[in-house]
Amino acid sequence: MGRRSFFRYFPSKEDVVFPDHERCLADMTAFLAASDEGDEPVRRVCDAARLVLRMYAENPSFSVQRYRLTKQVPGLRAYELSVVWRYERALAEYLRGRFAGRPGGHLRADVIAAAVVAAHNNALRSWLRSDGTGDACATVDHALGYVQSAFGTPAGAPAPGWPDRPGHPEGGGDPGHPEDVVVVVSRRGAPLWRVVQEIETTLGRG
Repeated sequence: MGRRSFFRYFPSKEDVVFPDHERCLADMTAFLAASDEGDEPVRRVCDAARLVLRMYAENPSFSVQRYRLTKQVPGLRAYELSVVWRYERALAEYLRGRFAGRPGGHLRADVIAAAVVAAHNNALRSWLRSDGTGDACATVDHALGYVQSAFGTPAGAPAPGWPDRPGHPEGGGDPGHPEDVVVVVSRRGAPLWRVVQEIETTLGRG
């Protein structure tokens, strides 16, 4: 194929290897734009990340071959990283809109978006290293579960760390019962974030 003919179809050589990311990014952006206030934001961005997984799972053989090639070619790796950054920015922009006006809203949005991408990519690469065998959805669901556990808000509960009633800058709690004591039992060796999560859940802070 002549050079001119080639670049009529593909903006760059890298786009031959990643022909589906533009479509997937557009689908993700449309999915997030179709959200409403009733959608729990962390769950929504996790569901958006699953659209990327679906793209890879549609053709496991091609996805595995692309993964192997990308590891060998620095230019493809750099291109892939730029695409990943665009996914992360799309998630962060949605979360920034949902957290607008809240203390630390932008920082929280960026941290959660980065966590979603990290969890998704860790599970995705594990599946690709296994030559596309096993249940990719279950693997990614397990990884994203950590993000939802750490940052998500159960239905009806206030977002952790944000005001939910006057005089309560950190949210939750009841000043009318200062004598209350909460005891949380945790197994030895449990990660600190899990212990903190148990305490927050017990106190009704999400």
